[in-house]
Amino acid sequence: MATENIEIAGAGEQESAPTALAEPETSPEAETPSATATAVPRVRAYPVAPGVRLNVRSGPGTDYRIVRVLPEGTTVPIYCQRPGDSVTGPYGTSNLWDCIANSQYVSDAYVKTGSDGYVAPRCA
Repeated sequence: MATENIEIAGAGEQESAPTALAEPETSPEAETPSATATAVPRVRAYPVAPGVRLNVRSGPGTDYRIVRVLPEGTTVPIYCQRPGDSVTGPYGTSNLWDCIANSQYVSDAYVKTGSDGYVAPRCA
């Protein structure tokens, strides 16, 4: 199965996350789908709080530089999560930070995940 990798940096470590899913290659000789299919974790996307232009930072805390600002009505993928600075937002107070792209983090207090805990793997 072909996948495209995105490097997610944090504290000097990197991990790979699939960004695209490809159809498994099959041959006429394959009798069962499980013979060629492999499990690939899917990345879920979550909405940012309504009316919020959200700062995206280079790390999991408010002392990290702002790399961009998300417009209102944005939905973000969460590749992994890690603890960092505690932030109070529309969805409570949280020290979780969501990695939405390579070296790009947003506070989980501004993302509607439906949970106060982890909804994605911990960042390495």
